[in-house]
Amino acid sequence: MASVNLLIGVCLLYVTGLFGIAFLAERAASKGRRPWLRSPLVYTLSLSIYCTGWTFYGAVGYAARSGMEFVTIYLGPSLVMIGWWWVLRKLVRIGRAQRATSVADLISSRYGKSNALAIVVTVMAVLGVTPYIALQLQSVTTSLSIFADPFETAATGVQAGMNQISAGFWIALGLALFTLLFGTRNLNANERHDGVVMAIAVEAVVKLLALLAVGVFVVWGVAGGPSQMMARIDASPIGAWQMDGSRWAALTALAGAAFLCLPRMFQVLVVENDDERHLQTASWAFPLYLMLMSLFVVPIAVVGLDLLPAGSNPDFFVLTVPLSQGQNTLAMLSFLGGFSSATSMVIVATLALSTMVSNHVVMPIYLSAQGQGASVSGDVRHVVILSRRLSVLVIIALGYFYYRLSGGGGALAAIGLISFVGVAQFLPAMLGGIIWRGATRIGAMCGLVTGFAVWSFTSFLPSFGSDGLISSAVFEHGALGLNVLRPHALFGIEGIDPTVHAVIWSIALNIIAFILGSLVSFPTPLERLQGAQFVNVFAHSGQAKGWSASVAESEDLMIMTQRILGAKEAQTLFRDVARTQGVQGFLPEPTPDFLQRLERELSASVGAATAHAMIGQLVGGATVSVQDLMAVADESAQMLEYSNRLEEQSAELSQTARKLRNANAKLTQLSVQKDAFLSQISHELRTPMTSIRSFSEILRDTDGLDRSEQTKYASIIHVESIRLTRLLDDLLDLSVLENGQVSLNQSVGSLGDVIEHAVATCGVGQRQKLIVTRHRSRENVVIHTDLDRLAQVFINLITNAHKYCTAPQPELTIDVEQDADGTFVRFSDNGTPIPGNARDVIFEKFARINDQEGKGAGLGLAICLEIMTRLQGAIFYEPIPDGNCFVVRLPQAKSLAAQ
Repeated sequence: MASVNLLIGVCLLYVTGLFGIAFLAERAASKGRRPWLRSPLVYTLSLSIYCTGWTFYGAVGYAARSGMEFVTIYLGPSLVMIGWWWVLRKLVRIGRAQRATSVADLISSRYGKSNALAIVVTVMAVLGVTPYIALQLQSVTTSLSIFADPFETAATGVQAGMNQISAGFWIALGLALFTLLFGTRNLNANERHDGVVMAIAVEAVVKLLALLAVGVFVVWGVAGGPSQMMARIDASPIGAWQMDGSRWAALTALAGAAFLCLPRMFQVLVVENDDERHLQTASWAFPLYLMLMSLFVVPIAVVGLDLLPAGSNPDFFVLTVPLSQGQNTLAMLSFLGGFSSATSMVIVATLALSTMVSNHVVMPIYLSAQGQGASVSGDVRHVVILSRRLSVLVIIALGYFYYRLSGGGGALAAIGLISFVGVAQFLPAMLGGIIWRGATRIGAMCGLVTGFAVWSFTSFLPSFGSDGLISSAVFEHGALGLNVLRPHALFGIEGIDPTVHAVIWSIALNIIAFILGSLVSFPTPLERLQGAQFVNVFAHSGQAKGWSASVAESEDLMIMTQRILGAKEAQTLFRDVARTQGVQGFLPEPTPDFLQRLERELSASVGAATAHAMIGQLVGGATVSVQDLMAVADESAQMLEYSNRLEEQSAELSQTARKLRNANAKLTQLSVQKDAFLSQISHELRTPMTSIRSFSEILRDTDGLDRSEQTKYASIIHVESIRLTRLLDDLLDLSVLENGQVSLNQSVGSLGDVIEHAVATCGVGQRQKLIVTRHRSRENVVIHTDLDRLAQVFINLITNAHKYCTAPQPELTIDVEQDADGTFVRFSDNGTPIPGNARDVIFEKFARINDQEGKGAGLGLAICLEIMTRLQGAIFYEPIPDGNCFVVRLPQAKSLAAQ
């Protein structure tokens, strides 16, 4: 007999190995080594998440009780992979184009990005899948208890020698920990989890090998070979099975629908798909995998019925048959196979459900509670991660409590089919949305609510038994005393198998409500645009256009994106778009194309509906483009081409008009600032000149001045002369730079030395008012440029930070970054951000900010811009949430990383 402690030790080693595999896969993915992680084989093996503990153990019990009917559970997905390959390819293409992160995200995106619809789907998914999670916990804990007393536990299902409830708690806790470590550590742009997928692929191999090993032992080790095994099957009641056509058809269709609609299957089938060409391999490899999983189900069931005592639980013949023959190692391998089947399902299911709960329930509530929506302060990215972690814990806790309340009894044995019927309610809205452009949000909502209500009444609630959640009077006389509302005989139709009854009525009424609701309602423009994109996804693979960017603010979009994606990711995205547009700096033009791309990027982290709402709040609304209206109306190709040209011209005119308005506003502001500048220059010149004249006259006309008074007046004259000279030097320097008369002294030096010289020149270390933080290891860069002029730029930026940073404890961070675009030096302070209406003119020579009067002539940044232009580099302002940031880009051709 295998020791339970030994088995637990093996499980811990196995889980540790999975942790190691997942960690290495995550590390390889972070370094860009993804080809082997995203191979067709790994993708196909990840689909084995369909084979849960219920399938691993329950298929044998299913065969022992119902003959060959267990095949329907494998037949449905196989037919979908082979016969509905075009549907799968379309779903994957839509998921990639729309950046769908879950089945709720896909359905809500199709119907106008409705978050209300996403919430309904999320609630249905949680209620439908949570009992299924409880079933996995029971399969693991019961199989673990079998090793304590295999025959007592297998016969009665009663705990033997160990506390199953306690074991269930620790197993649930371990699964939650694994999911948190490798599923919710960060936000991925595509919601892909390389570590989890690789671990699932390994588990797929383990459970297949385990089931095949038990099957080979049963056929050749117990039965004596294939011919003797066939004779046993013929003599067994299983060999005389009779096919119930209606039940076979219903269960096959149900299994196929669940394969498409289960949140965990959508996660691995669509979200984790890196290349839709992998479906070509999976279309034959996954049915082959299912065939191998089912190959020895009947032999194990037949031998179990022959060898084990009457009344033994056939669900665990996979374990008890090897144990009865003293094959403890084989039984241990079988246990690991069942353990893999159950744990992989729980991990991916909770991962998918937590994404749905976070994106469609928690985040909308959080943003509404803040009262500022997209502009809410704080790091939204951390809120999303925290909400997903809490969702994982809550969902697994729900599964555990469901398992505990049931006491691990037989009520869970049929929950697999019940959950299948529940999630199958998504199918009409999903398939209808990708093949029928006339489908509407109202129709989808009506269908989902109707199907969910019928499923709850005919399948879910009755699963708790008579006088459970439904009284026996309802079973006998119907709800409200109406005979036509009996759970297992709806509308008075009797004699139908309960599962078939629930499938037919829930799906049929769901479809009817979906079609009628769509026919009587009219889709919004956004619904029609999304409908065209979904139905014609291969012809229109891009996102539907339509954002009106006339009032969008790039700074606000940048701040919002930083809080969701993180600063580095957001800056990279904005910089790439700006470079594509030919715009200097980090802030691109808020064109419709850019806004659509931004929405897709954000949707991967917070869901399509939330991302659409956040951008819509900043932009102020969306309009329908001519091109997409033509796609919706399906007009002729000539009209479409003509409309495209009109739209492009209209977009160009709108962009030109916006630039002219901005230029006019900028000129107006510059005119005002020029007047202020002339007044300031007059004041700056007059003040020192007046002092020099006055005190020189005192020295000239006053007799008898002692030595100390002469020194005092001479010192004042000297200070004012230096002040006047500095102002004239700045004016002359700017004039020389603007006229191109400057001579550059090119030399090679260290960027770190230039920064050190600038900091020392400004004396911030001695003043102790401004704290300067540097990352010296990143400053080890060799540059070829005019080092003195570059130092002048750095000195001006440091001096400005010292003068104008109004924080109680002023801080300046100097950081160096290198990428394909060159070397960037960032000067970030924690002062009050420059107002948005002043950012466009801060580099102009007449620019002055109102609250900075009296602190300088306003020439520093203009000189910096001219210097960097002459050095063939750049300087620009980058908005950050709490402070100001000036970025200096060194010439790419003149910078070289130090060896």
